[in-house]
Amino acid sequence: MKRRDQRRNLQIGSLLPLRYHPPPPVPLLLNYVQLLASNNIMYDRRVVRGNTYAAQVVTQSAQRESLRLRQEHERRMRLEALRRRQAAEFSNMPRTPPPVQGRMHMDAQTEEFLEELTDRPVETSIETQTEAFMDRPSSPLFVPAKSGVDADTQVVVGELFDFDLEVEPILEVLVGKTLELSVLELMEEEELAVIRRRQATFARERDAEMAEVQRMEAEAKRKSAEKMRRMKQQQEVKKAREALLEKVAARSFAKNYLSNLKTDVFDDLEDEGHFYDPLSKEVKEVFLPWLMGDMVRKVDKAVESMAVVDGLLSGATEHASRIHREAVEAKEAERARIVAEALAEAEEARRKVEEEEAAIRAAQEALEREEAGEGEDGEGGDPTPDE
Repeated sequence: MKRRDQRRNLQIGSLLPLRYHPPPPVPLLLNYVQLLASNNIMYDRRVVRGNTYAAQVVTQSAQRESLRLRQEHERRMRLEALRRRQAAEFSNMPRTPPPVQGRMHMDAQTEEFLEELTDRPVETSIETQTEAFMDRPSSPLFVPAKSGVDADTQVVVGELFDFDLEVEPILEVLVGKTLELSVLELMEEEELAVIRRRQATFARERDAEMAEVQRMEAEAKRKSAEKMRRMKQQQEVKKAREALLEKVAARSFAKNYLSNLKTDVFDDLEDEGHFYDPLSKEVKEVFLPWLMGDMVRKVDKAVESMAVVDGLLSGATEHASRIHREAVEAKEAERARIVAEALAEAEEARRKVEEEEAAIRAAQEALEREEAGEGEDGEGGDPTPDE
């Protein structure tokens, strides 16, 4: 069936356009860059740096790093081999042959895609029931039939052997072997403990030596870097001092050479009559008269402006004082009115309070008089028992 489908696909594929299958990706440039990077000895970890005559101290971190790099390299090699194998398998797969001259391939669906479309699938119900079985009882144990003639005998204690006497050598061997094994195990444990202690001591000494070596290397590097830095600094200071001396010498020579040149030139020009100061002449003849006239005009204008401003200020001051005086008088009148109203209200309140107090006193006096009258009536109407 599978071969028939393949033949049918090939027959139909001859009439269809050739499908494009992209080749497997081959990272040629990446491999080339990796080869270039691996060929550079500056990035090769196998190249020893530093003093080649000193003992090479390999730290645990360096060992772990080398192991990690080796594992990573092996993983990359396995991935590359798998990629090449997949590329070879893909290249060996059968392809659709190219079309003949004057024809072209066309995509077509070759599987059976026709199906019946229904709103709801057909459903049927089927029932079945198995028969119930009776519980089978357990099979009885098989007991073979008795055969032969029974016979018995009696053995008296101590007749065959003496256990206490004959077990002693066996017990000695067992106890001796047990003690020997115990001693051997104890010695082995003690030896292992001594070995572990020696290993721990050796590890501490090795770590201390490695730390000391690293400290000495770091100190040597630091001293070397400090030495190079000091040498470079001294060279820069020396170059700067030489450049400064050259500049000072050149400046002194130029200053000495050109010190009297300007004075001599001006003197010669003035003696020959080719040199004069037009600026001072123009200032004296043109600028100063114009400046004085303009100054006088501006001073006059300033005086007039100040007089006008003084008049305006005096008028404004008088107007403001008058307004202030009127406002103060209005406030005083308002305050007097408010005080008079407050006094009148206080007098009215005092009068009302006095009237209320007088009414209260009158009511109290009336009440007292009524109580006194009731007391006198009671004394005159009730005879005593003696009377």
